[in-house]
Amino acid sequence: MADAPKTPERVALVTGSLAEPRLTRIAGEIADPALDPVVVNVGVKVAALMTAEIVERRLKLPEGTDRVLMPGRFRGDLERLERFFGVPFSRGPDEMADLPDYFGQKRRAVDLTKHDVTIFAEIVDATVLDVEGILARARHLKGEGADVIDLGCLPDTPFPHLEEAIAALHAEGLKVSVDSFDLAELSRATRAGADFLLSLNETNLHVAQEGPAVPVLVPAKQGDLASLCRAVDACLKSGQPFYADPILDPIHYGFTASVVRYAELRRLYPDIPILMGIGNVTELTDADTTGINAILMGMISELHITAVLAVQVSPHCRTAVREFDRARREFYAARQAGALPQGFGGGLMALRDRKPNAASPEDIARLASEVRDRNFRIDVTEDGIHIYNRDGHHIADEPFALFPHLKVEEDGAHAFYLGVETARAEIAYKLGKRYAQDEGLKWGVAGEIAGSPEEAHRLTFKQAGTTLQAKEGRQAEAGKAPERDP
Repeated sequence: MADAPKTPERVALVTGSLAEPRLTRIAGEIADPALDPVVVNVGVKVAALMTAEIVERRLKLPEGTDRVLMPGRFRGDLERLERFFGVPFSRGPDEMADLPDYFGQKRRAVDLTKHDVTIFAEIVDATVLDVEGILARARHLKGEGADVIDLGCLPDTPFPHLEEAIAALHAEGLKVSVDSFDLAELSRATRAGADFLLSLNETNLHVAQEGPAVPVLVPAKQGDLASLCRAVDACLKSGQPFYADPILDPIHYGFTASVVRYAELRRLYPDIPILMGIGNVTELTDADTTGINAILMGMISELHITAVLAVQVSPHCRTAVREFDRARREFYAARQAGALPQGFGGGLMALRDRKPNAASPEDIARLASEVRDRNFRIDVTEDGIHIYNRDGHHIADEPFALFPHLKVEEDGAHAFYLGVETARAEIAYKLGKRYAQDEGLKWGVAGEIAGSPEEAHRLTFKQAGTTLQAKEGRQAEAGKAPERDP
């Protein structure tokens, strides 16, 4: 007997009167055999500004509700509401325009904790740094996502503290690779317990026999794939662990041919570990590294390359390691799902957003017509920057055209605030980014300050924006709960 069809999950989408028409339209678009979204208007203008107490008094759940989705900016206690109503409560995205992506990602259960690529991060001038300087740089790179710290040796520059540096990095729990053209330095490195040696070839592979370090094999001459294959065959025959790196060349200096070499090496050796050094492309190209890293990660993911060597020397490459850490996680999740690398976090979306406008000009015009107070609202749509309150609705493509309409010449603090917000809005409008009043623009991993992959991948709930914080603070001083029904 055939299985009975599954009942779609009924999700109550809580909203207020201002957002109800748009949310109803979106709910109709995302409904399918697995999802039955039901819009519930709680009888206030803006549901995001309610307290848990107001929700308990006003919310009437439709029969058969499986769970409740509150607006993303709702600050109330979800656990309290779950206890009161007896069904799960959660927060949706900040903007209702993102609901289709939200439900797609929830069904896909995106997990960014896993990856299968090791990141080597090079300290290119390790030779001229003291041990404390090397440790400081290494700790930063580890926080950015590095798994192995590569000590780059400089030609004709002594490295008397090489052994001490390796020991200090090991004491920090870090793995160490050493990159040098000096065979004596490579010998010292492996005897001192280095984990990897860069970059050996068929002519000097004997150095790998002097200690435990795993060699990273490269061609004996630039572009000489045959010599790399001979070194690979020698290691396979002897049982010597290794990585193989055909070398990624700079653009206009053999880049395309070097990409072909990686594909050919994988065709010849389906299962060997391969490393790709990305610095020749990221460092030597005047382009934002997020897009470059995404393309390189696409090649790495398709060819199952198992390690990258990243550098971040040039100022425009200062977040290269962090970006690749995010790329390896997003692309791994996409590959495991058999999907395009879309909708897996967007950490590499720095200058553009896939959906820059959360509302249409018509949506904003309708909202503006219903505003009855003096507080300015700021939005960005395809036709420009919108600023509106009860006294008017103005649209322009830059802040100076808006200022004469705002009448805040005598209010310095307010003028400053509006200047900051409209400047953000202008940047968002011109670049095609999402703007939300009282929130900084989002620049993906390229804009993060803290270098901690653990923090970067932890889902956290944002604090209230500055306007809401200020309002709550004033009302708390007055001894009353924040008013949530504007």
